[in-house]
Amino acid sequence: MHNYLAIDAGGTSTRAVLVASSGQCLGYGSAGGGNPVSRGFEGSADALLGASAEALGGTGGTVHSATVALAGASLEMPPEPLLRRLEPLGLSHGVVIESDLLATFYSGSYHDDGHALIAGTGAVAARVEGSRLADVADGTGWLLGDSGAGFWLGREVVRAVAAALDGRGPHTALTERVLAQLDISADTPRRRFGRPGALQQLITKSYALAPIELSRFAPLVFGAGADPVARDIAGRAAAELARTLLAVLEGGLDGPLVFGGSVLTKGGSIAAAVMEEVRERAGGPCPAPVLVRDGLAGAAVLALKRHGVAVDAAVFDRITASLAALRG
Repeated sequence: MHNYLAIDAGGTSTRAVLVASSGQCLGYGSAGGGNPVSRGFEGSADALLGASAEALGGTGGTVHSATVALAGASLEMPPEPLLRRLEPLGLSHGVVIESDLLATFYSGSYHDDGHALIAGTGAVAARVEGSRLADVADGTGWLLGDSGAGFWLGREVVRAVAAALDGRGPHTALTERVLAQLDISADTPRRRFGRPGALQQLITKSYALAPIELSRFAPLVFGAGADPVARDIAGRAAAELARTLLAVLEGGLDGPLVFGGSVLTKGGSIAAAVMEEVRERAGGPCPAPVLVRDGLAGAAVLALKRHGVAVDAAVFDRITASLAALRG
């Protein structure tokens, strides 16, 4: 019986688990962001090594291999440099790089066919066939897409506040919340050229942020209650995400449907609205989505599957239950 290392390397955090062939998770570790695109190779490798070392703890023994779930462009990275950096872990059979989208799907199902939709900072959907990504929509980054996800929501929030401050848009409860987050007083005196002082500060401070940092304002949409502007933003986000999911459907929503990312898993109203629109436009029955925390359980499933270990319902349940226990 072998032990495998499974790693979910995200942009803000990296999670690792040591899993046995039986599906029993033996150790868990976490570290900072592990995406090579956003963190650079060395920063990514340090995070992967730190999370993995914590997961291994004092277990000792040989680790068969490491399966690393990475996003988008990172999938083009050759495994050899990463293997050299992970050499202290004592991997006997190298490194396998997998898609974080596929790992998210397998965090909600052990079946080899189905669909996944992720909406965190970015947004992407996939159709999975035969344990491989058969079709992918969006996931193109803040400049080209990621429609309906965290960046998109945050950008719509600050746009709505800017419009409210100079009279181009309706009053919204989002204004007070955004100004508070940016430490801007709503009573800032009007500037000499006619622009409200609070708006001028909003412009200055918003453009000082990296574009992707606008996602910090996304949670405000879910905390604004019945505010019409916030509800409109949420509704448009759901429509965008439904469009992304519909783009990868082929013959209906057969098999399991997995939702990941905080916009869907914490913004329940958006997840429900996505499903309502998909049901209307798909023209057939749709399975209830399985909500998953991240792609770590799926990385463990992939680590076993890719090395010839059969993952059935019992093994899948063992992975998810033992991982949850380790996380506490």
